[in-house]
Parts: sequence; C-alpha cells; structure tokens
Amino acid sequence: MAFEQLLSGKLLREFETVSAMVKIYCKAHHKSSELHPCEECESFIEYAHTRLDRCPYGQDKPTCNKCPVHCYKPHMKAKAREIMIFAGPRMLLPHPVMAVLHLLSERKPAPGKPPAASSNRHQRINLASKD
Repeated sequence: MAFEQLLSGKLLREFETVSAMVKIYCKAHHKSSELHPCEECESFIEYAHTRLDRCPYGQDKPTCNKCPVHCYKPHMKAKAREIMIFAGPRMLLPHPVMAVLHLLSERKPAPGKPPAASSNRHQRINLASKD
C-alpha cells in the first residue's frame, strides 16, 4: 500500500498490526483472500491509517484501548473492537512477533495530555515548511 510511506516507527508497527488483524477478520467473515481484503475492510484499513497519521500522541501513541483520546467515530470504534476481539487471539500463529509486541504495548500506562502539534501529520507539515 502506498499510504504506508506516511507512517514510521511505532505508528507504522501499529498500522501493520491493525492491517494484519483486519485481514484475518476479513478472511473469516467475508471469505476474501488474505492478500486482498474486501472493499469494506479495505476502507476500514484506510480509515485506521488516517487516524494513526493524525493521532495527537504521535510516536508516543498508546494502544487504542488505553488511549484517553477517542479519535475513531463511534461506528468505526465498534467495528475496530469487533475486529480486534476476533483477530487478536488468532494473531499468535500467523504473526507471533506483532502479537507479542502489541501485548507488551498494552501493558504500558497511557500518557497524560498529548503535547501540541506532535501528530505524525503535524511533523510532516513542519518538515515541509522548513524546506
């Protein structure tokens, strides 16, 4: 996916984890191939990418269930919860490293109020304006 280039570090790892979970969920529920999720799941992946790019915590982002900032719309949050409840336990076999790293990330306490302009998007805009 071309839009992965916008993310780096922890945000990219989080995006890859979410994408893997969506693909597991889609394969089981929508009978799609693991390489090509259905249109609905693909749009969810794009939505998750946008939310990660604009996360106010930037690279210090906590896992979504520990985050005090609710950036997903209610229906998308419910969809994310459904996907993660289904795919989370099933991540251990196809993606053991991702699963363990995600579980370790969940153990960290949520940070306080995010600093201003620390989102990935703001960092890109600041870099572009300096050039």
